[in-house]
Amino acid sequence: MANLTAVSVFLLRGFSAVPELQLLSTAIFLLIYLAAILGNVSIMAAVTLDARLHTPMYFFLKHLSLVDICSMSTTLPRALLATALGSRAISLPACASQLFAFVCLGSTECFLITSMAYDRCLAIYQPLLYGVAMSPQTCVSLVAAAWASGLLFSAFHTANTFSLPFCGPNVVDHFFCDIPPLMRLACANADAHEAAGFAASGCIIMSCFALTVLSYVRILATVLRIRSAAGRWKAFSTCSSHLATVLLFYGTGSSAYMQPTARYSPLQGRMAAVFYSILTPTLNPLIYSLRNKDMKGALWKIYLRPRCRPRTRRDPEVHPRGCALA
Repeated sequence: MANLTAVSVFLLRGFSAVPELQLLSTAIFLLIYLAAILGNVSIMAAVTLDARLHTPMYFFLKHLSLVDICSMSTTLPRALLATALGSRAISLPACASQLFAFVCLGSTECFLITSMAYDRCLAIYQPLLYGVAMSPQTCVSLVAAAWASGLLFSAFHTANTFSLPFCGPNVVDHFFCDIPPLMRLACANADAHEAAGFAASGCIIMSCFALTVLSYVRILATVLRIRSAAGRWKAFSTCSSHLATVLLFYGTGSSAYMQPTARYSPLQGRMAAVFYSILTPTLNPLIYSLRNKDMKGALWKIYLRPRCRPRTRRDPEVHPRGCALA
């Protein structure tokens, strides 16, 4: 007879089912986490300190970096600590809180990416009205709507998942509490809950994706009407970084959440989670800084510019810009 004792504690499998790979994966993911935090904090600092980056596009980018930091910090530090200490247990309330925070941040990122596509569309399609349409009040409203929508979407998914009864076994085949592996542990028929969650996710994700695609269709049509090749390249290059983020976000996230639980593979689920919850937040700062002269200039000011003081006659070493090295 199956054990029908209600579960109050879950056991997370970790990064790998092979014990020998746990410590190696922990060391690798720790380095990736530190790199992601440094990259996203740098983006936020650059946008905040450099007046040239006080535009709607970088305003959204700063909030995207904040979401990426919070999203990774929701799952990865606990997983790293649990692997290092050998303690895989997580209580039911802590598991529900982790799921709520992760889904909230993921859906907020989805809405932010859609807002960024709308911003790029207005900048290219209606440049004369761009300053009025994307006023500071509009930008703040879009970000607030993204956070509010993320909270509502996450509340639904958390309630939909944890309204199911859980009774042994209690091993979550993942390195954090996520929807597909938790639904597989339910000791009741989860088809209705799965269908409701799939419908809600499909509506939200497909709506955001459709709006993003429509924005890029408008952008492409506008760019193709530009006569000079240099003009076309300059116009399209302003949204190339965002397009890379869109492809990375939807490409990795859809593989994990847009398939039935019956077809869920624990190994594939962990691999997909590594991409959408770890690698995507790590790569976003690189995507927005490598090909962006303004961002590279702002980062140069923060990290690489020598500290100067007024030049005097006694200074033997002088920076080429005409100031003495501190």
